[in-house]
Amino acid sequence: MQQLTIMSDSTRTQAISAIASVPAGTPGESAPVNIDYYGADVFSTEVMKKYLPKDTAKTLLSTIQDGLPLDADIAADVAHAMKQWAIERGATHYTHWFQPMTGSTAEKHDSFLDPKGMEPVMSFSGKNLIVSEPDASSFPSGGLRCTFEARGYTAWDPTSPAFIKDDCLYIPTAFCSYTGEALDKKTPLLRSMHALNREAGRFLRAMGWADVTAVTPTVGAEQEYFLIPKELYEQRRDLRYTGRTLFGAMAPKGQELDDHYFGTIKPRVMAYMKELDEELWRRGVMAKTEHNEVAPAQHELAPFFTTTNIAADGNQLTMELMQRLAQKHGMVCLLAEKPFAGVNGSGKHNNWSLVTDTGRNLLDGGSDPANNLTYLLMLAAVMTAVDEYQALLRITVATAGNDHRLGASEAPPAILSIFLGEALQNTLMQAACGEGSTAAARRELEMRVPVMPHLRQDDSDRNRTSPFAFTGNKFEFRMLGSSQSISDPNTVLNTAVAEVLGRYADRLEQSADREDTVRTLLQETLEQHGRILFNGDGYSEEWQQEAERRGLLNLRTAPEAFAHLTEEKNVALFAKHGIFTAAELTSRQEIHYETYAKCIRIEAATMAEMVRRQILPAGQAALRELGQTSRAKQEISPLLSCKAEELLGTQIANYNDMLLAGCTLLENLLRDFPSGTEEQKALYARDRLLPAMNELRQAADALEQMCPAHLWPMPTYGELLYGV
Repeated sequence: MQQLTIMSDSTRTQAISAIASVPAGTPGESAPVNIDYYGADVFSTEVMKKYLPKDTAKTLLSTIQDGLPLDADIAADVAHAMKQWAIERGATHYTHWFQPMTGSTAEKHDSFLDPKGMEPVMSFSGKNLIVSEPDASSFPSGGLRCTFEARGYTAWDPTSPAFIKDDCLYIPTAFCSYTGEALDKKTPLLRSMHALNREAGRFLRAMGWADVTAVTPTVGAEQEYFLIPKELYEQRRDLRYTGRTLFGAMAPKGQELDDHYFGTIKPRVMAYMKELDEELWRRGVMAKTEHNEVAPAQHELAPFFTTTNIAADGNQLTMELMQRLAQKHGMVCLLAEKPFAGVNGSGKHNNWSLVTDTGRNLLDGGSDPANNLTYLLMLAAVMTAVDEYQALLRITVATAGNDHRLGASEAPPAILSIFLGEALQNTLMQAACGEGSTAAARRELEMRVPVMPHLRQDDSDRNRTSPFAFTGNKFEFRMLGSSQSISDPNTVLNTAVAEVLGRYADRLEQSADREDTVRTLLQETLEQHGRILFNGDGYSEEWQQEAERRGLLNLRTAPEAFAHLTEEKNVALFAKHGIFTAAELTSRQEIHYETYAKCIRIEAATMAEMVRRQILPAGQAALRELGQTSRAKQEISPLLSCKAEELLGTQIANYNDMLLAGCTLLENLLRDFPSGTEEQKALYARDRLLPAMNELRQAADALEQMCPAHLWPMPTYGELLYGV
């Protein structure tokens, strides 16, 4: 056993040496990038105009830009153009790319090759473009489909552009069952965008905006992630199986000095970021900002804003390319929400706004926000939506992984609240009272350096503990976990805001005095939903108590949140706007419970395996080594003290005993895992497995700090976080 342990340490040492010898690379090694590079692998508007007949291009663009129904008669022309363009760029296959309820993407590649008589040809029909029939039985359905009923359909989403990757034409699609229920995340998102466009249009017309014909939700999704050495990742079973570390004592240095945040980017990471930018730009994802995040080895990428369903597709592509390119650069990209205990976790900040077809951002107050009644009423609509549908928004970010992240280290708490800032909140209150004509002048910041430019203070500060913060011309929903799709949160946000704007439109359409009605709506919003506004420290115990006094929900764990999904008002909301049927909603609740339980069950089984096969043997080897040292001392002289070995041995033996007892308990709990409903399984995982896992981890992490480095069988936090 000792020999095996020493071999493990040797492997780890070799891996660390290998990391040091990997060429760092330089960001300037690849060809220079210019503006023509952007979108080179996208079937863009320009490509359509070049490859399609003029009338066909016009018809397709009307569908994309104006939301007109897709004309199936043009499918053959579009398919032929896509095929010709894709083949010219080296593509040999095509795929309907969709987003099942796993949270990731799915694809089945078909070649353009088609036998025609004795000679094969390259073909792609209109039907191939519009619809495909993947097997639906192996994807999560939450009871919508029996496992023996396999047929499903993917349908082309013409509003999200096709692109080329890996010599394959990727066609963004929606996914539904044989009986028409949505089996994906894109279909509800598209439905919610349609509902929001409809109700926001009514609202704006009632406010006198006669020139607006379409309103589109836009999103910019900031993506946080960790990069660690590939060689070390491969020696961590927990990372390979679950994406996060299940064991690990804190390194002597974490993020205490705040020296990593916005720090100088290391050459290897910079080379990776540059290639990632290039790959994303080629496929139309406008990666804009990149920097080091707070925790060691943590980074962030932020794209420019775009239409929500395109942003969702782009974020899925971003996560895939992040992980693939990291391997190429000798690293592994971790997207788990809390891959390392004791340092910041990774989120995905969802920056949401509404834009009209005339180019107006409805969340931009303009030069005189205090008297911009449409803008103030939009803020009120979001306030109402977030307050009334707190549980739904919480559900959209509820996962086993995100439960470890929420509530500390720059992640917001589980309580939904909105940060507006004192100035904007006062503006709303004054407008509700008919006193909104005077706005406080922005203060000029005094830098006390003559050569420095003059700076004007923004209307509000930023609140890093707020789950839902207004940041100038958008709302930043900060609760999303780094690994999840942005489709679910935006589906709920779009639908809830559509519901409120529809109510406003009903009132305004019947009003004889628009301005008076607006004031009344603002007053009612502050009276009925002002409780959702909070500008203070979301981490404080005082806020926990105050939130409870206000009647705000505090759904600390994912299963608590899931229970609210099928409440009557939520079923009614989604049914009214055509987002989900009751059956579709119930199925998603089942999937949430099932996924949560399975994730924790896999983690528990991984922990038991690591303790049995790696950690306990290391503890036993440490005891043997101490025993050998004691015997060697006695052989030299019986008078030599063995007190150190005895004390260390006692401590290590105690931890070994704790590990064995804890591992046995966890194995028994796994063996007794219930076979009841998915909710019962999720609650068992939360209430029985997680506490046992936490106890087991404490013993293992304590042993790690006692065990000689050459005997510890896996890379440590210090090696993982500072290895790149």
